[in-house]
Amino acid sequence: MAHAYILDAVRTPRGRGKMGKGALSSIHPQELLAQTLNQLAKRTGIEKWDVDDVVVGCVTQANEQGANLARNAVLAADWPTEVTGVTLNRFCGSGLQAVNFAAMGVMSAMQRLVVAGGVESMSRVPLGTDGAGLDGNNVHLRKTHFQVPQGISADLIASLEGFAREDVDLFALESQRRAGLAQQEGRFAKSLFPVYDPEKGVVMLERDEYPRPSTTLEGLAQLDPAFAALGAMPFGFNGETPDQLALERYPQVERINHVHTAGNSSGIVDGAAAVLLASEEYVKTHDLKPRARILAMATAGSEPSSCSPHRHRPRKRRCDSQA
Repeated sequence: MAHAYILDAVRTPRGRGKMGKGALSSIHPQELLAQTLNQLAKRTGIEKWDVDDVVVGCVTQANEQGANLARNAVLAADWPTEVTGVTLNRFCGSGLQAVNFAAMGVMSAMQRLVVAGGVESMSRVPLGTDGAGLDGNNVHLRKTHFQVPQGISADLIASLEGFAREDVDLFALESQRRAGLAQQEGRFAKSLFPVYDPEKGVVMLERDEYPRPSTTLEGLAQLDPAFAALGAMPFGFNGETPDQLALERYPQVERINHVHTAGNSSGIVDGAAAVLLASEEYVKTHDLKPRARILAMATAGSEPSSCSPHRHRPRKRRCDSQA
């Protein structure tokens, strides 16, 4: 089997994903990705004509992020029009799946040079903009597999595993501390690049603006649970709430402890990232120095209320629906 090598990886700084508040909220998502593509080509020195495909993950493919975002970003970057692009969705695993697909193309010897990555402008195209929810509004599917919202699923997992609010707040606090330290030490310097306004030509953002290293445990403790109200809303066919539907599947849990807040959950951000993958033949022919080699990849599945290893049905574990 042929090898797939990672030549380099670049990304934009992560901007706050709120319109008018984040530094990247004025930049079209196609432009975020286009600038990422050009930075990747510039840093590696590859010939753009050699790229066989650009594979990009994007969760909310609607409005500005619809119409094959990957292909439009290739054109926005002014790459050769012969370079193709495709956009995929595996929810929060979309960018990683893009890398997997790119690696498959190289490892099968069908392709020599592929760009893979992801982009999301959550300020311009908020989650839920596509109107599909979790199940595409398929009533028959909903009767068979009622998929509780992701935040309820996260709180369910915390309840199954016995994590208290203080546990997740402490984890978030340490994460913020480490992010701040990494910024101070320039740990991201090799992958980051400044994003500019394509119309005005001015730099909009040079470093991640989302981390908040000044976060305190006291401040985190004051935040209300983010998904408690959602968990109490009637969603089911007979007026059941997401909390009730989740507890029906996990009777060993007396109640869902809503521990996740805006301070200890994943952030709402704008940004793009890309990696360049090449075959061994391409690496040797062009005298390139890879940064890594992809050895293997896998997916797994479980019932959609929780990605927890706790057994409900004898099926493999999978996190697609809640990834």
